[in-house]
Amino acid sequence: MAAIDDLLTCALAKSSDVLTREVLVGLYWTAVYGQRVGLAATLADATCCDAIDAAGVGQLHYRPIHELINLLRSTHPLEVSIGMAALNSALPVNEQDGVEFNARDLILERGRDKNVVTVGHFPFTDAIRNVAAQLWVLELNPSEGDQPASAAPELIPQADVIGLTATTLMNGTFESLRLLFPSQALVVMMGPSTPLHKVLFDYGVDILAGALVDDPSTLLHYVGQGSSLHRVPGLRRFTMVK
Repeated sequence: MAAIDDLLTCALAKSSDVLTREVLVGLYWTAVYGQRVGLAATLADATCCDAIDAAGVGQLHYRPIHELINLLRSTHPLEVSIGMAALNSALPVNEQDGVEFNARDLILERGRDKNVVTVGHFPFTDAIRNVAAQLWVLELNPSEGDQPASAAPELIPQADVIGLTATTLMNGTFESLRLLFPSQALVVMMGPSTPLHKVLFDYGVDILAGALVDDPSTLLHYVGQGSSLHRVPGLRRFTMVK
């Protein structure tokens, strides 16, 4: 079974009678408010000028959460973003299973003088480069200094630390990537899209560094007004360790 299938099973089991309060698709982040607010990155393809509306747009907040969660199976980028946010809104989180901690500090500490691979860029990519023996940044559309995604089979097995986001779950690349994780590597999934559920520990992830929403009203205003969610009131880091 794929990781995304396990996550869907866990979320759907907890959402059969949950109603949707709000759905917001911002420039950078998508939010679904059910029992709590779940977040997901707004996939880049969903904001292109030739993008097609999601089915039922304008009425999504009337649909039950389990219907929105199933959008994660779609091939439509906007629907996938809504589906992941809905899934994150439904997954049960026991706050005793994690701590408020910035994964950036851990990656910098564990990556010092080591080989580090990140799948995509992070806000602290330059900081990693300053301490790591070697940093490889894998990108689907590489810029100068990046490595193409096709180099993953060569580079990931050499890594001591691997950083990635839940976008890999959303775009279907996680399954092929996880097969490359070396046993000695520390694998960190980070960012507000991260599903905070221990089932991902069965798929090679060691640390889940996501976020919890303490102030839904404030957070939804920020999402709807195009915030990048850096230092947003009402959003709290939450990290689970295998």
